Amino acid sequence: MPDDLHSPASCTLSSPGPHGLLPLLLDAVTVPTYVHAGGPILHANPAMLRLAGHGLDALRGFHHSALCDEAGQPGLQAYGEACLSPAGDPPAMELQLITAHGATRQVEINGRRVMFDGQPCVIVTCQDLSDIQHVQSSLLQVSQLLNQIINGGPVATFVIDKDHRVTHWNKACERLTGRLAWEMLGRTEYWRAFYNHERPLLADMIVDGVKLNELKNHYQDAVKPSQELQDAYEGETFFPALKEGEEGRWLFFTAAPLRDPQGELIGAIETLQDVTQRRKAEEELTRHRNQLEQLVEERSAELGGTVRQLAAFMENSPIGIMHTMDGQVVHNNQTLAAIFGLPGGSAVGMAGADFFLSAEDHEALTQLAKPRLAQGLPVQHEMWLRHSDGSALWVQMIAYVADIQDLSAGAWWLVQDRTEFRRTQDELQSNFARIQETNRKLEEAQNQLLQSDKMASIGQLAAGVAHEINNPIGFVGSNLNSLKTYVQDLIRLIDGYQQAELQGFGAETRATLAGIKKSVEMDYLREDLPQLLSESEDGLARVKKIVQDLKDFSRVDQADWQEADLNTGLESTLNVVMHEVKYKAEVIKQLKPLPPVRCLAAQLNQVFMNLIVNASHAIDGRGIITLSSGTQDDWVWVEVRDSGCGMNEEVQRRIFEPFFTTKPVGKGTGLGLSLSFSIVQRHGGTIRLQSAPGQGSAFRVWIPVAGPATEGGLLTPPGTF
Repeated sequence: MPDDLHSPASCTLSSPGPHGLLPLLLDAVTVPTYVHAGGPILHANPAMLRLAGHGLDALRGFHHSALCDEAGQPGLQAYGEACLSPAGDPPAMELQLITAHGATRQVEINGRRVMFDGQPCVIVTCQDLSDIQHVQSSLLQVSQLLNQIINGGPVATFVIDKDHRVTHWNKACERLTGRLAWEMLGRTEYWRAFYNHERPLLADMIVDGVKLNELKNHYQDAVKPSQELQDAYEGETFFPALKEGEEGRWLFFTAAPLRDPQGELIGAIETLQDVTQRRKAEEELTRHRNQLEQLVEERSAELGGTVRQLAAFMENSPIGIMHTMDGQVVHNNQTLAAIFGLPGGSAVGMAGADFFLSAEDHEALTQLAKPRLAQGLPVQHEMWLRHSDGSALWVQMIAYVADIQDLSAGAWWLVQDRTEFRRTQDELQSNFARIQETNRKLEEAQNQLLQSDKMASIGQLAAGVAHEINNPIGFVGSNLNSLKTYVQDLIRLIDGYQQAELQGFGAETRATLAGIKKSVEMDYLREDLPQLLSESEDGLARVKKIVQDLKDFSRVDQADWQEADLNTGLESTLNVVMHEVKYKAEVIKQLKPLPPVRCLAAQLNQVFMNLIVNASHAIDGRGIITLSSGTQDDWVWVEVRDSGCGMNEEVQRRIFEPFFTTKPVGKGTGLGLSLSFSIVQRHGGTIRLQSAPGQGSAFRVWIPVAGPATEGGLLTPPGTF
């Protein structure tokens, strides 16, 4: 402490006499108190010693202003002097007290002037404000925290005091009601935020001490006591004034009283939660639940009806039904009993093996069905079973497990009597075999018919071919006769020369040779003999060509499927039938190169022959026959067109019928075009006709290049003709 603060005391409080009672009185005071006379501290009670942290002896050496920090000492000194003034009665003063440990304590001092032994002194009382300020700070923090909790909470909350004035209106309440806090704080008509007319809220009723039975006058059964808080209530109702779109809102609300430490009611707090969506969801859930219950009732009724219908169906089903467990029948319908002729109409109790013709058949079906049924898979099988009279029944069976989760529940069997079907099937198979044999015979007959038609055509051509061959053969024969005479004359002439050579050439011999030479006309022989040989060679070539054309036409050495040029076949066929054509028509060829076609060339040549011969027969007088060919996509076509009489629609419809002919009786078989149509169909092709009366006819044959299709059905040629 500074030395100037330790001035001697002008009086002492420890002197004997009546004044010695003052320290005792001060020590009895619980408020920190000390005494000074403007200088050092004269006395301090125990409460002051505890506050300052000093002993009495140490504290008596302090100047009274040294109790605070240096910044406050002048003020404390001035305060002490003001207290010593007779007119002085200064107010209390706050200062920072410095304890013996260097800590600071916020205190409030209050000094009063007293006289001791005729000397003025100051009795100073100290009130420690540190705890009070700590409590106040804590209360302030708690108040701020509560405000933050209320204002920042997600639940709409408001607080009213006992006079029904709003003291708190948080942000969530602003969002819920659309009313700002500054509009509502301090107001009593806050009901306007919730209702269109004046009425108390639950918080109002709690402040007014309204009981539960009175609450029901406003909320009916929507409000009940809270199970969490005493004297609190909660409820849920609809607030039409709180618009959400076109409707109001459903709110769940709670209200509780607020009391002071003495338990006196000072207000109420109410929270509100918007449960509109939950309420709608519950209503929707209720609606769906009601619908579901109704649907369940309807479905139950339907299921009951279905069960009855199923039972009726099983009993009256045209298919036999039975249920087996552990190898025995536990249920069957009437149809099953009828199929097997069971006495009494029931198979219940019978062993499954009793339905089989033999134990081997039963074991075979068991080995087939057991693995599949164990996997939950159905079994379908047909076999012979035994009728009750011992006869055999051919039945179709379908089996499936009764419960896939419990294989011990057995299996259901659907049984259908197909004995008549099996007999019909056997008959059909037998008939099919007979039809196949008949088809084979028909094919043989068709081949024979084809060969017969071919032979008839060849026979018809025989005269023309013979005529064609006779011409070259005639002049070859004539030439050979002349050649024979020429050779005899030449031999005679040569013999004469040989005879003359042996005898020497005399005049007589030379005359003889000259006579022979003149008689054989040697000069003529020299001129005619080469020409005769040339004509003979030409005749033989013509014969060879005719024979080759006949060979190409018949293809006797090529009877199998092969690739052939249809233009070549058409040319050879034309040469064979030329005797039929050359006197009736002029032949015009318009043939384009064709790719090799897989075919039976001899049969197609026969088709060409029939078409060309028919074309010549259709011409009255002399006309024109045009032979054409071409390709399109994967097809080739050959066309025979004539300028003959043509055909009407009725003839065109029947032209390919067997034995149909427009020729006089005895002039045609009616098989030519029918067989031609069959041959073209065999090649996977078709014949198309274009004709009109008086305008001639045209037959176009379409053949696929690759031959007839083996898969995928028939091919369709392109084009319209």
